[in-house]
Amino acid sequence: QAQLMESGGETAHAGGSLRLSCAVSGDPVSTLSVGWFRQSTANEREGVASLTPYGINYADSVKGRFTISADNAKNTVYLDMTKLKPDDTAMYFCASRLGAIGAYSALSASAYRYWGQGTQVTVVS
Repeated sequence: QAQLMESGGETAHAGGSLRLSCAVSGDPVSTLSVGWFRQSTANEREGVASLTPYGINYADSVKGRFTISADNAKNTVYLDMTKLKPDDTAMYFCASRLGAIGAYSALSASAYRYWGQGTQVTVVS
């Protein structure tokens, strides 16, 4: 059973950058599909980026600004966030499941089994 712990969330200025980390224990990240999601008080949980054995997917709202990557040696998945906007303000979660998720479902919360507790990102103007 995978356990996930997010870190790196903080308050940043618009236009700035943050790196979120998702430390995974229990399964090698190379065997997992891992997704980053976010949820604000006004919106439903939204898939932001995913890294699966099939490839990488991004939500349109973050393409060109966010990058998902993995360090297999550290068993950690990162979300590098640049050109931050106030609309990026949300609680960010990472999630995983063993094996591959197809691109059609890779940004769907229902496709993932294990979730972290989240890390808060606040972007101010």
